[in-house]
Amino acid sequence: MTDRYLITGYTDGDVDTNTSLVPSLESLAAERYSRRKTLMGGLGATGMAVFGTTMLSACGGSDDVDQSPVVTPGSVAATSAGRIVTLTTTTAADVLPGTWTQTSGPSVTLTTVDRTTATFIAPAVAAATDLVFTYNAPTQRGGTATASSTVRVNPAVLGFAAVPKNLNDVVTVPAGYTVTVMTRLGDPLASGVSAYANNGTDGDFDKRIGDHGDALHFFGLSSAGARDDNSNTRGLMVQNHENLNVQYLHPNGPTNVTSGARPQAEALKEMMAHGVSVAEYVDAGGRKWSYVPTSSFNRRITPATVMQFSGPAAGNAQLRTVYSPDGTRGRGTINNCANGFTPWATNLTAEENWAGYFRRDAGDIAPATSKRTAREITSLARFGVTSTSGSYRWSFVATTDTLYTRWNATATADSALQDFRNEPNQFGWVVEIDPYDPASTPRKRTALGRFGHEGAFVRAVSGKKVGVYMGDDARNEYLYKFVSNATYASADAGATNRLAMGDKYFDAGTLYVAKFNADGTGQWLPLVFGQVPARPASGSTPAYTFVDQADILINTRLAADALGATPMDRPEWTEGNPNTGEIYLTLTNTNAASRPLNRTDAANPRHYNDPKGSTAPVPDPATPPQPTNQFGNPNGHIIRIREAGDDTASLTFRWDIYLFGADSAQADANVNISGLTADNDFSSPDGLFFSRTSNAAGGVKPVLWIQTDDGAFTDRTNNQMLAALPGSVGDGGAKTITNRDSTGATATQATIAGAAASSATLRRFLVGPSQCEITGIDSTPDGRTLFVGIQHPGEDGTPSAPSSHWPDSQGNPAVGATVRPRSAVVAITKDDGGVIAL
Repeated sequence: MTDRYLITGYTDGDVDTNTSLVPSLESLAAERYSRRKTLMGGLGATGMAVFGTTMLSACGGSDDVDQSPVVTPGSVAATSAGRIVTLTTTTAADVLPGTWTQTSGPSVTLTTVDRTTATFIAPAVAAATDLVFTYNAPTQRGGTATASSTVRVNPAVLGFAAVPKNLNDVVTVPAGYTVTVMTRLGDPLASGVSAYANNGTDGDFDKRIGDHGDALHFFGLSSAGARDDNSNTRGLMVQNHENLNVQYLHPNGPTNVTSGARPQAEALKEMMAHGVSVAEYVDAGGRKWSYVPTSSFNRRITPATVMQFSGPAAGNAQLRTVYSPDGTRGRGTINNCANGFTPWATNLTAEENWAGYFRRDAGDIAPATSKRTAREITSLARFGVTSTSGSYRWSFVATTDTLYTRWNATATADSALQDFRNEPNQFGWVVEIDPYDPASTPRKRTALGRFGHEGAFVRAVSGKKVGVYMGDDARNEYLYKFVSNATYASADAGATNRLAMGDKYFDAGTLYVAKFNADGTGQWLPLVFGQVPARPASGSTPAYTFVDQADILINTRLAADALGATPMDRPEWTEGNPNTGEIYLTLTNTNAASRPLNRTDAANPRHYNDPKGSTAPVPDPATPPQPTNQFGNPNGHIIRIREAGDDTASLTFRWDIYLFGADSAQADANVNISGLTADNDFSSPDGLFFSRTSNAAGGVKPVLWIQTDDGAFTDRTNNQMLAALPGSVGDGGAKTITNRDSTGATATQATIAGAAASSATLRRFLVGPSQCEITGIDSTPDGRTLFVGIQHPGEDGTPSAPSSHWPDSQGNPAVGATVRPRSAVVAITKDDGGVIAL
């Protein structure tokens, strides 16, 4: 998702191949105290003396920083959704310990601490709502002392102080939160695998956590080891492994990265560090998390794992290779970026920047000397399979083993069944995995199309078609939607044959691509054979005529071009608001070459400069280094859509731009359109996650988490994660922007902007360690543990001089100077046990 340690020109999406009234708390308190005798069950003054009568003020001070009330019998208090409330009392000598019970209001779970104290988490509410609790205690005289307390719960608010931007080599979170490092690069996932030495000598990466952890999801397990979607104490963490900090994988970095034969052991290690991992996580009690290195559920899915093709393109001639003569099987998955998950508890992993891994010799690229057809050459060029070496030069291992030779996609023989010319076509898919069955074969779902898949958000509503929303992460690429033929039945969520449910909903349906109109409307254009014209010729590239539906699904970018879809500024993660059904899409950034002044549009409206300064020492103060210009849309934006009728199968939608990334130091209102401040400015939005609906943060107005993959102002802050309480499409209005390019020329662009941000609706929650990307996020169902991925800390360092020492640096400022960084997952918990962010 960002540029990585480059060996031979690896890119990560930075390419462009597309040419509300309630009574006051005070009155409530007055009423409560005027009725004390009634509340005390006729015990009179004696009864009142038994219990405390303190009235607590409404919680939430400045900045709505969390305050969790302690409530005593006969008192009233206020709090907000997601916060811990403690019900407690002290009793006189003649009163025995009693019991707290709830007598009115939305039902909550009371957790008994002792005979006088119980706690609960305030539930999600749409408006101020009263919950009444009664404490009953027997007396030594044979009577019962009784008193009730009222807790007014207000709608959710962000309950933490914003974390300042910083360049520290730790994960920084708000006061009152704790960070626990979980699985790290190289951690063992099987018996007999040694602890990770972290010096480049380790092997067996098919049994270890891979590198560059990306999207993740927590799948619950019961105490008996069965699927349990409600489990908060045990589960399977499924995480993608996108790419490599290859310099740290070997003792002195990789060898022969520009010429000569690659060492086979190095290439194998690099290959196996890609893919997907499944690791069991457990809570020992009180949210004390660890992972189980020898769990029978642990699994690594790598570029060597056998895959099954499923859907309309399975068996197509374009998928046939020496390894799979019938085009129905493949080996492995690569460059796994964002994800998706299904109601039937499978994981969707997306193959993103797969194209650069392949080698094509110069003669294979040139039409005059290539054994390929013009159609093949056009297809490969459109996907960017044009390297003469491949990112890691795996095909240069001196062996005939096809595990390595398949990365050479040059057409060397007379038939596709004799070489690996079609091997690139086996990648670029969404892969469905059953995390509960380590022996299952993952399935590549061809009906969802082939491109640089960032992720695949699944929206499933009972009685409607299943929708899958997907971004293609490269400059000037598109937003796609797949709609199932089958109508979703909620009973299918409990199916035990989970991949069969994927067959039902993902193998038959219609793939669409989005067109955004200037008036805030949009259409879904069907990518259906017979409805897609030939892609016109462009320069030296000939026209491309589609021959069948499989051809459209294998060459999805070409088909989207032909329909005139809207090119976007690197469309990355997709995520849906569980309350409104709106779909959010991050558009990470673009540059001047891909989005010049005369090629902005309403959905991608900005062209400006965000000069990047220098934090390096200044040798001569008289001549300080000049900032680096960054013209284009270097800070990115987040767009959202709402389907007509809130129906996944709709062919039209409305849209607006929810947030514009910007440096708050930018005074230009044409850039900082969302009114960001130092507490919430961000750049290059990437990962997205709405809190689960099973807890208060995902209730009436769910919290949206935004993760960044920034390079634009990383001279002043490491990458970050923000918490937001978004509105909905149409909460802002029309906006006209004046853009400016490097020559000083200006042009105006009309767009539709969402409501401006404020400290109440957007705050920075986390800042990561040096040179990392924040990517991957999920929580336990109760929202009391948040899991976050930290990818490639210290990516610009060397084996002898690492530029980060995280995660060893977390809580250890004296970490050794040569300790190598490792990508890792962290568990974040709230010290008082409440719901994260509230």
